Amino acid sequence: MIILPAIDIKGGTCVRLYQGDLTTAHKVADSALDTAKKFEALGCRWLHMVDLDGALQGMALNSGIFLEIAKRTKLRIELGGGIRTADQIRHYLNKGIRRVVLGSIAIEEPNFVRRAVANFGPESVAVGIDAKDGYICGDAWTSTSDIHYTEMAEKMADMGVRTFIYTDISRDGTLTGPDLEGLAALRQALPEAEIIASGGVRTAADIRAIKDLAIDGVICGKAIYEGTLDLSEALEIARGEDHV
Repeated sequence: MIILPAIDIKGGTCVRLYQGDLTTAHKVADSALDTAKKFEALGCRWLHMVDLDGALQGMALNSGIFLEIAKRTKLRIELGGGIRTADQIRHYLNKGIRRVVLGSIAIEEPNFVRRAVANFGPESVAVGIDAKDGYICGDAWTSTSDIHYTEMAEKMADMGVRTFIYTDISRDGTLTGPDLEGLAALRQALPEAEIIASGGVRTAADIRAIKDLAIDGVICGKAIYEGTLDLSEALEIARGEDHV
């Protein structure tokens, strides 16, 4: 299992949100690059980044920050937020971003996802499964749909998607624990897919519980910044070096 520390960018600043509400954004670090370098020094191989401005406005913004980190670290960057065109995907991948995350566009134009996977390869494209009360949300989590999250994931898998980031929006940024039931259902629906958990992680016990479900990765944000999760311990658990 892999650990992906998270850096969300709004207005050029590293922030965290509560339940995806942009009005709750608060600064958590002075420098995205310095923060990324600290994660790298601790042994992280992946970094999850989100362009919150891009997600809200439906276009890629803050790209300079993401590309600088890609250039100045060896971290494999997974980037989402406002990526809605093939040119944007190509630009990011050509500049060192390892994988893009498609969110709202997957709801609005499923065939765009099919083309993206075909053109750029399944290793370069992930789909964000962002759900509240079991149903998919889009537009920076401001709109809801009548699509159940497992239905959406299965549809995307049929289009060639191999990697999914599952976020229970009601738990995101709350430190109340991950949606283990939802993760288990998604694992059952997609036994061969790469599933990355996001939302609610607070402690090392949450990392262990997610790993026990055979989930492939965990995004950790607020828990790291608030100090409720020791990143080094999380990495040990993910590598199977946990002694508890």
